[in-house]
Amino acid sequence: MAANLIETEATCKNDRISELRAFDDTKAGVKGLVDAGITKVPRIFIQPPDDFDRKSNPQFEFPLIDLEGFRDDPNGRKEIIDKVRDAAETWGFFQVINHGIPDSVLEEMLNGVRRFFEQDTEVKKEWYTRDYSKTVVYNSNFDLYSAPSANWRDTLFCQMAPHLPNHDELPSVCRDIMIAFIKHVLKLGSCLFQILSVALDLKLDHLEDMGCAKGLALLCHYYPVCPQPELTLGTSQHADSDFLTVLLNDQVSGLQVLHQNQWVDVPPVRGALVVNIGDLLQLVSNDRFFSAEHRVLANNVGPRISVACFFRSDLSASPKLYGPIEELLSEDNPPKYRATTMKDYLTYFNTKGLDGTSALLHYRI
Repeated sequence: MAANLIETEATCKNDRISELRAFDDTKAGVKGLVDAGITKVPRIFIQPPDDFDRKSNPQFEFPLIDLEGFRDDPNGRKEIIDKVRDAAETWGFFQVINHGIPDSVLEEMLNGVRRFFEQDTEVKKEWYTRDYSKTVVYNSNFDLYSAPSANWRDTLFCQMAPHLPNHDELPSVCRDIMIAFIKHVLKLGSCLFQILSVALDLKLDHLEDMGCAKGLALLCHYYPVCPQPELTLGTSQHADSDFLTVLLNDQVSGLQVLHQNQWVDVPPVRGALVVNIGDLLQLVSNDRFFSAEHRVLANNVGPRISVACFFRSDLSASPKLYGPIEELLSEDNPPKYRATTMKDYLTYFNTKGLDGTSALLHYRI
């Protein structure tokens, strides 16, 4: 009996690997499945039923912060810092308006992502790879072979800082807007890290001087219409592996944040950007700031498009250890994490995949 059970489990595992490879080999992503006219979700995407309480708790009001006046209004500046501190400590997430990026740039960035994913598959295949040493990577599910279930999502990944790619290294259908958008995001990131530094009672440039904003990865996500959205997820529950994420969403809902052990919808606000604390900022702040778990639901009204900007240190620089900031420690507040490099943390995070557990647990003392 036991031998038969082991044999059956091995057969199922081999079948799954074969199905994953067959999907990967098409280089067409989830959109390719939809374009082929599928009416049922393939089993490699089906999530365990326990993951599917889709309801959002309406009693919570998601933080929305107006950044107008941060630079030139002392009274407004204090209010903004207080609001960001509260959101970073309790939610790990907030939305910002009056952030300095023109609506026209945001709209064109979303249009550029749409153009990339909706172009001919044969053209997109040029960019399809799982080699993340490349400047530009297009594929479906970075953790396709390690995650318990695949997500209903395709992604275009581009490393945009500290060294901006050459013009011809980027896809022609979206290269101009990617470069313009990133220049704006880098300025916004500098402002946000200054606010967060002061919110931690540190000097204005403390987090920037640590190198938290040296690197920037751009992840453009495309969530195709799903024939059975109740069976899968656009993105599984996870926290981000960076210091800070700035996220541009279109008006199709789906992003949810785990707050007080309940899922809360992030409401689409035209012209707003979502900001969330990453694992490494929780680590260096010694749990003062909070890297919240979040997910994206699959939908049958999309496609849904989002652009995530991951602020990281410079991966190409000499290895820098990141541990809890000394100025935040005391006898009553000893370090809660061991130090790690950005590269080691990313390697562990990516190897583990989106399995529903926090990578921070691996570094907790």
